[in-house]
Amino acid sequence: MKVTRITPILNVTDIQATFAWFERIGWKKGWEWGEPVTFGGVCNGECEIFLCRNAQGGRGKGQNSRTFEVPEGETQDKGVWMSLWVEDVDAAYRQCCENDIEVTWPPTDMPWNVREMHIRHPDGHVFRVSCSTC
Repeated sequence: MKVTRITPILNVTDIQATFAWFERIGWKKGWEWGEPVTFGGVCNGECEIFLCRNAQGGRGKGQNSRTFEVPEGETQDKGVWMSLWVEDVDAAYRQCCENDIEVTWPPTDMPWNVREMHIRHPDGHVFRVSCSTC
């Protein structure tokens, strides 16, 4: 099997609020489908994520306020974890703070040669925003 593209699908409770959440971190609504809207996509450059209201995968926000360095921090959220690779994690962090995005791990130089931070979508999906430090 040769894969030419992969598009994750996130289960969300409110698709319009999720479009707005992604816009706050620099993504754009690509399309929407259904009446009422139950499916859609957000885009950033060549990257796309599908959004499905109340279906296709799990979701659920845990009680954890941090995703690393706390017991079960990495497993309390029942949503998808994804890595977003950017040029400047600190600039992304500032953008998230300015737009009230929940940061569950501040920008940190990790021992695997990556600077990363974590942000959490209201439905419990966690995004590792990363750049290589090599």
